[in-house]
Amino acid sequence: VQLQASGGGLVQAGGFLRLSCAASGGPFRRYDMGWFRQAPGKERKFVAAIRWTGGSTYYADSVKGRLIMSRDSAKNTVCLQMNSLKPEDTAVYYCAPRCGTILTARQHEYNSWGQGTQVTVSS
Repeated sequence: VQLQASGGGLVQAGGFLRLSCAASGGPFRRYDMGWFRQAPGKERKFVAAIRWTGGSTYYADSVKGRLIMSRDSAKNTVCLQMNSLKPEDTAVYYCAPRCGTILTARQHEYNSWGQGTQVTVSS
């Protein structure tokens, strides 16, 4: 499956953005999906994940209550609604699929990393 993230941009602290990830070329509906981010000079880290059913989500502690992940399997997309943004949210955001039975933050279990989208939050 090929993935393309979009929706990033420059926003002031306290603002919001909505990221989208469009999938093609594979059985998207059967994959759990994850969002990860990589800040300048740092390792890529887990942000959020959603089950292939859309029935459950899992978030990193740093984003709980501010970011909301959703999916529309009919449109082969997942979204990340980002509210109350902070400068520390600045990073390139990536989406990736995973086959599994439970949600996980373990990055090595995700694959097919596509192009990310840059989010910059100014203070």
